[in-house]
Amino acid sequence: MKQSATERPEPTLQRKAAIARGGAFEHTGKVEVSPIPNFDLNRTIFQTLEGKIPRFVMRTRVAKNVKWSDAAAKEVQAAYEAADSIRNLPAVSPDLMRFLVDECDFDVEHADGSFLDHLYFVYEYTAKHYPQQSALVMLLHSILGTGTNTFAMKAEKIPQLQPLMTPAEWTQVEAFPSVLRLLYAGKLRQELRENAHRADALQSIKMHRVIDNHPIEMSGKDLWIALNFQLIHLVDFLPVANWSTHQNDTAFIIFRDLYDLMGKAGKREAQVAYTPASGPRELKGEHLGALGWLTTLIPVGTSEQMASKSVQRFSAAIGHSLEYQLTWAP
Repeated sequence: MKQSATERPEPTLQRKAAIARGGAFEHTGKVEVSPIPNFDLNRTIFQTLEGKIPRFVMRTRVAKNVKWSDAAAKEVQAAYEAADSIRNLPAVSPDLMRFLVDECDFDVEHADGSFLDHLYFVYEYTAKHYPQQSALVMLLHSILGTGTNTFAMKAEKIPQLQPLMTPAEWTQVEAFPSVLRLLYAGKLRQELRENAHRADALQSIKMHRVIDNHPIEMSGKDLWIALNFQLIHLVDFLPVANWSTHQNDTAFIIFRDLYDLMGKAGKREAQVAYTPASGPRELKGEHLGALGWLTTLIPVGTSEQMASKSVQRFSAAIGHSLEYQLTWAP
């Protein structure tokens, strides 16, 4: 699916619901979910994923066709139009847009649509529900790499890109892929949780930039901002329905843990509404097939470990270090 960065894609109904209501929502009973036939994982950001089992599990999780009931679709569309967030989208400078069009390649699918669909969703969501910070960060959050070793640009173009945004925006953009991988690796979440009672004592974090392994550092305040951006990012990867059954979806696991962690630390600043799943493990209006159903039986802990090992392999493949250091005030 070839798209230009100059053209804002029309959001899906799931994305419209998130933007209109400001959060992650389960739509069980309002949708029919079925596998996308002949889905090609090699056309997505997961093209670099290795191993038959991991690729099958990922294909099962992302290759879904969602059909909304007429009533639910009308309700979401009306709420989205009432939210009127499109008119409030901040402008992108002509020079930056020219760079995105001429110097970057976004011709890779997020799941069943262009990666630009994802970028514009988090951009619009941030503009409406995290106005304290620059929404531009989210439009550019993966320009220096995704979690699966796909890159929209080459590292040598960084000197062209950096002057096209403010220093605060650059701090967040260059660190986003690194923070994302550290969340999936697991140790960072654990250390932050252990110190959630003294969140304001966090002075800085040192880590390595994904695209070239260059050492970078950001303040503790900026890291908490970065984690708010990450929470918004994860909203776009959650299952559309049947949350009780899909508890082991990797992005869902990280989202739940980060949401809880930031609540305990008192650092959840972005508006991200979320109500944990309740009820029995069943599939209502969703068809996975026998093998697909088996993927939902993977224990949450096992799924989390698999994700951690996967990100370690991705980083090792490009010479990226997952080492980091948090500095806390005495």
